[in-house]
Amino acid sequence: MTSQLDMFARDVRPAAARAEASRARRQTSTSFSETEMLAALKATGRYRILRKLEARTVASEVRPGFPLRGVILDTETTGLDARKCEIIEIGLVSFTYNEEGEIGDVVAVYGGLQQPTIAIPPDITRLTGITDAMVAGQSIDIAAVQAIVGPADLIIAHNAGFDRPFCEAFSDVFVRKAWACSVSEIDWSGRGFEGTKLGYLIGQSGYFHDGHRAVDDCFALLGVLEQSSGGAALPPFAELYKASQRSRVRIFAENAPFDLKDVLKARGYRWSDGSDGRPKSWWIEVAEEELEAELGFLRKEIYRWDEADPPTQRLTAFDRYRARR
Repeated sequence: MTSQLDMFARDVRPAAARAEASRARRQTSTSFSETEMLAALKATGRYRILRKLEARTVASEVRPGFPLRGVILDTETTGLDARKCEIIEIGLVSFTYNEEGEIGDVVAVYGGLQQPTIAIPPDITRLTGITDAMVAGQSIDIAAVQAIVGPADLIIAHNAGFDRPFCEAFSDVFVRKAWACSVSEIDWSGRGFEGTKLGYLIGQSGYFHDGHRAVDDCFALLGVLEQSSGGAALPPFAELYKASQRSRVRIFAENAPFDLKDVLKARGYRWSDGSDGRPKSWWIEVAEEELEAELGFLRKEIYRWDEADPPTQRLTAFDRYRARR
């Protein structure tokens, strides 16, 4: 009778026979090319394929026809308040582009860690993977940052309202720059995306990446901005660049009746308690061509007075998202 342990017995075939069997197994496993395997999986309708989003190399020679310079920026910080918290990592990817919003070459990359004046909170370490040991004795090379940011025509951040105040507190080189936000200034839902978080955008573009380090996230955002999707006429970066060139207007509904706050909220107004330098009021930001219609709404539905003249502030890419001083 054959023992149940026979199945675990050592292979006693001659070495040449074992080697031939191993070669046969390898040939069988590699008989399909990567392209054929992908096509076979997709044809079943049961698999969704994600490709790794690779970082682009820095160009040794910059192609002509892309005279403008953009910088994608990402920061990791000790918290949410730029007045109290500190940058612990910054990532910068500089690239060329033209007036049509076509991306050219990557021309510079920088990533750096910095030891803060306090211990990194545990929730920040869980989120970013950055520990006190990693930043011990580290400091961001401000000269390298200035060399990349100084020539930039546009700085792009995925939530510029968060990153810009931190960066302006870190260095004045960020203060006089035009900024664009790849969350709020691209119509992602119109492109068929279900969310605006970078992870969603990458996955729904058919990619994955090694995230949550600053430079990795910068390259991931660059890859997403280059992709055409959802039948849109323009790639995301071209849409973002055009949006950054348009003026917008912030309207402050000061002294609005308290019992109409839900009406304002439903229309998209947000509350400012005055601590950030804005008037203490409900406020909204609209395109310049929408200003008169919005003032009409306030006069008719909120103030109920045709002469009401709430304060307004016109904003360009040089003003939007900036830190309040």
